[in-house]
Amino acid sequence: MRDKKCNRSSGIGGQAVLEGVMMKNKDDYAVAIRKPDGEIEVEVDVYRGVLRGSRLKQIPFIRGIFNFLDSLILGMKTLNYSASFYEDGEAEETKLDKALNKISGGKAETILMGFTTAFSIVLAIAIFIMLPYFLSSFFSEYVRNASLLAIIEGVIRILIFLGYIVAISLMKDIHRLYQYHGAEHKCINCIEKGRPLTVHNVMRSSRIHKRCGTSFMFFVIFVSIILFFFIRVQNPVYRVLLRIALIPVIAGISYEIIRLAGRTDNIFIKIISAPGMLLQRLTTKEPDKSMVEVAIKSVEAVFDWKAYLQDTFGYEIDDSWLVDEDEEDTENSERSEKELSGSDPT
Repeated sequence: MRDKKCNRSSGIGGQAVLEGVMMKNKDDYAVAIRKPDGEIEVEVDVYRGVLRGSRLKQIPFIRGIFNFLDSLILGMKTLNYSASFYEDGEAEETKLDKALNKISGGKAETILMGFTTAFSIVLAIAIFIMLPYFLSSFFSEYVRNASLLAIIEGVIRILIFLGYIVAISLMKDIHRLYQYHGAEHKCINCIEKGRPLTVHNVMRSSRIHKRCGTSFMFFVIFVSIILFFFIRVQNPVYRVLLRIALIPVIAGISYEIIRLAGRTDNIFIKIISAPGMLLQRLTTKEPDKSMVEVAIKSVEAVFDWKAYLQDTFGYEIDDSWLVDEDEEDTENSERSEKELSGSDPT
């Protein structure tokens, strides 16, 4: 019999892509896309990541660095894949593509992916790590206390992060991306709460999840503020270099925190997870049923949720019941639409 109070980690995770959802279970991942013609395309592949098989990826506080890189690389790869369904016509091979393919032996796409990933990391460091430091330095003429300056830098970093999230959430395409992000979370929450993975159950599940990338980014900001507060040097050049050098440390610590948050439900974890989960109300939106259908396809391509429910919560799923539930949900929706269309609009 299942424990209704316990939210068990399934180990699966994912991200939203253009008109779809990517789900990853161990080395396997699936990308489900709602194509322009309305059909759902599902691609299943394997991604073993950087330093595949290395013991470094099993060492606490070090594994987080490589997991972060893997998330970036796979995320960009699947985003590009989803975008390919919405490109106008066939993309022609550019001169750069031809030159890179010639030099690299047909690995131009991999090289460009690596360059894009590296550029994204540099840009993120510049905006969220270095910019707050340089902005806070303008207060040094008026604030002589080093601790207060560190706090000001931290506040600026938080404001820049919040401003970035709010600004991109106003974009129409990003809003749909956030809806698919919500569908991804709802599917995982549905499973981890011990509910069968149906559209009906997913729609009534929460769109907030402790292991979300938004929460991870909050922990990165939070951990950086603490480290930069206590680890200081006087030389301005060394201060810049120190912030860059501590980035792997920050990523490693943040990964361990969010990993712990996904497996633990004590009061301390709830408190430190609360800000990140509040931010998810900006980075996730309520999906419609068609989006949930896409997310379910992605989950089922790489994860046996029926076996998970049996092993974790101790009961089997009756397939006939699942069909009946979905049909009932559809009938209720159709009945509601008829009632609304027949009602007096005044």
